[in-house]
Amino acid sequence: MSRIIVITSGKGGVGKTTTTANLGMALARSGRSVALVDADFGLRNLDLLLGLENRIVYTAVEVLAGECRLEQALVKDKRLQGLVLLPAAQTRTKDAVSPEQMKQLIDELASMYEYILVDSPAGIEMGFKNAIVAAQEALIVTTPEIAAVRDADRVIGLLEAQNIKRINLIVNRLRPAMVQANDMMSVQDVQDILAIPLIGVVPDDERVIVSTNRGEPLVLADNLSLPGMAFYNIARRLQGEKVDFIDLDGGNENFFSRIRKMLWSKIM
Repeated sequence: MSRIIVITSGKGGVGKTTTTANLGMALARSGRSVALVDADFGLRNLDLLLGLENRIVYTAVEVLAGECRLEQALVKDKRLQGLVLLPAAQTRTKDAVSPEQMKQLIDELASMYEYILVDSPAGIEMGFKNAIVAAQEALIVTTPEIAAVRDADRVIGLLEAQNIKRINLIVNRLRPAMVQANDMMSVQDVQDILAIPLIGVVPDDERVIVSTNRGEPLVLADNLSLPGMAFYNIARRLQGEKVDFIDLDGGNENFFSRIRKMLWSKIM
């Protein structure tokens, strides 16, 4: 049975699309069949982060209009078998697709793939409704900032109202030094406010920007960075593995080097 997971937050700019790309790649690398769905009609970006922007011929809108079959719109990734992208239309507005049509598309994908990851747009309007309509579970992505956490709390309430009960938390762009200096909310602070299970913590790192610009998700690197390991571990937890969280609070470069080697040996 397939799992349909929406990746959302409410606030823009917290890393939903980066999370979707890396989790999709990590799941596919572990042998799962994965379909990534860009639900941000009018402002698609998931194709860029995956490095697939030049391979798009059709989008979800053409599928719904009967101009092509769903299989024709799915963009296959050459690096990993089993990973496909259903792109959004960049020239249409978020009202171009209804929740009923979106559910039809995702249900069809669910008959072909083990994991369906839906990248939700910012806000809680039509794009959000489209993204959650077929979801069975959700990943809430937030940065440790009060505005982002407040928006995430609002979204959790909306998800629960739609009977989506399996909701997990990803704290993104954590800066341990700022937390220790009491200049940033801690992971525990965020958990205390949102009161949902924690599935991952991703540290802030300039390599995230580099990977985004190159269209090469962090989890594909041979020598995983800390954010890359964090995304990989989230994918493992999604599949039911018990994986310890990386200790981001202390130590020095030598400590992180030991952690990196230990976790990479487990992955390989």
